Amino acid sequence: MSGEDETWPIELRLHKDRKTLTLSFDNGERFDLPAEYLRVKSPSAEVQGHSPDQRQTVPGKRNVAILEVIPIGNYAVRLVFDDLHSTGIFDWNYLRELGRRRAEYWQAYLAELTAKNLTRDPPARGVS
Repeated sequence: MSGEDETWPIELRLHKDRKTLTLSFDNGERFDLPAEYLRVKSPSAEVQGHSPDQRQTVPGKRNVAILEVIPIGNYAVRLVFDDLHSTGIFDWNYLRELGRRRAEYWQAYLAELTAKNLTRDPPARGVS
């Protein structure tokens, strides 16, 4: 690794409402990443598949929150979401990429939802 790949997080903070994760890197970059964005961009096989054509568009996560941030060695964190998704390991490079490309990735996600007639809103619960 060289150059940018050697930047390290100096702060990783989950906001009190559990809806935003703030990351600050030693090169001065700082990103506020919403829980919903992190959930739908999870690096897990469940979301990403094992090849690009298996990647899933994850709807209904507008209100998702992060329950836990679990360190994985000194290179990554595992995020546990309140929908119990917890299989994605977010390494520092991936989190930095999510921060840098957030606008682009978010617009692509919204376009995928529209194209597949899906929504960010969770399914309505049955009323008795």
